[in-house]
Amino acid sequence: MAPTGAGGPRRPPPSRSLIAMADAGVPAVVNMPPPAFAAPMSLGFLLRPRRLSIRRRGGVATPAVAVPRAVVSPGPGGAGPSSSPEAAPFPSPADVQSSADDAIVPRTPAVGAPMPAGRRPSWFRVPAPRVAVDTTFSDVSDSVHSRSLHTVCEEAACPNIGECWAGGTATLMLLGDTCTRGCRFCAVATSPTPPPPDENEPYATAVAVSQWGLDYVVLTAVDRDDLPDGGASHFAATVRAIKAATPEVVVEVLVGDYGGPAAAAEAVDVLVEAGVDVFAHNVETVRRLQPHVRDRRAGYESSMAVLAAAARVGHPEGVYTKTSLMLGLGETDAEIREVMADLRAAGVDVLTLGQYLRPTEHHLSVVEYVHPDAFAKWEAEGLIMGFRYVTAGPLVRSSYKAGDFFRAAGMQPRGGWASQKQGQDGRE
Repeated sequence: MAPTGAGGPRRPPPSRSLIAMADAGVPAVVNMPPPAFAAPMSLGFLLRPRRLSIRRRGGVATPAVAVPRAVVSPGPGGAGPSSSPEAAPFPSPADVQSSADDAIVPRTPAVGAPMPAGRRPSWFRVPAPRVAVDTTFSDVSDSVHSRSLHTVCEEAACPNIGECWAGGTATLMLLGDTCTRGCRFCAVATSPTPPPPDENEPYATAVAVSQWGLDYVVLTAVDRDDLPDGGASHFAATVRAIKAATPEVVVEVLVGDYGGPAAAAEAVDVLVEAGVDVFAHNVETVRRLQPHVRDRRAGYESSMAVLAAAARVGHPEGVYTKTSLMLGLGETDAEIREVMADLRAAGVDVLTLGQYLRPTEHHLSVVEYVHPDAFAKWEAEGLIMGFRYVTAGPLVRSSYKAGDFFRAAGMQPRGGWASQKQGQDGRE
């Protein structure tokens, strides 16, 4: 099979795509208007992690490991914070058994399948949290655990926990730590009958957020199919409590599909009315791989319906919409472009793309370690397609440095930054 970019005719993508594909595999025309906000920009410069010393409990120190900086892709026409990025010290795609055919040959992940040959690429090395010297990490950790709160950082074994917590940011997980669904990529515990929600959780969450001194907080949750409204009212109560205690805080919610379009539409109304600034729901993977990756109750069409409803209701109120994709599960370039086009057609403003990493041997094996250059390509293409911003990189997760990207993209909370400043003044 000819690699992407070879001459000669190509077959059209196997599923409906809203992009006119050029021979080189790059979208030529996007049949949709640009978003109603300011021009998109490249935000790769925010993916340059800090170099941290690794210190464990007990004072035992080990050498620091630096994470390679992400490849910075310019915005449309070369615009953006850096149109001439430094060369990134990454090995070539061939070093991780990646070939030109990888982008066009569909593959399917499976539990127990062989992992990619060789060692995990060097760009996945991350610094451990500086527990002994970093008081911010300790403060966040102590605050979360003392109030019986849960974070997706811990429950989903996120590789960025050291960097994010040391920076004073954590993604709080509401409605407990047990999910009613069993997606094959997720490390969160599952049960059809999880414990009932903690009625004090909205208040405890608001107190914790106010003590951290954050200006951006992400709230997510396990799926709760056992609750009549999927937990939407609990989410809304938490948002209202945070806004009442700290009106200057930008609130992003990352929610499920609520079991169907009708219930999702009702949940969107409740959450927008509660005061959310960013409404996020993750599609997770391409259309073909949905039944292999996600719980059988989730699906491509239902996720698109949730995002479309959020855009329809939220955009007039100043609410942004956001989603995330995992790569490395056997998807093709054509399938990724189809998802991106469908997301723009649904009105999604923000897209993040990251590498799938297997949490345990009981979860899906990684099909491919996607090279950072490929992530840079998707960032550039996403900006051309009209996303407000695209964050793409091997260690990127949906809520990774969400507040930094929100500000850098020129996005504003509902009511503008002026109202946020008034909220801060009122607390001083």
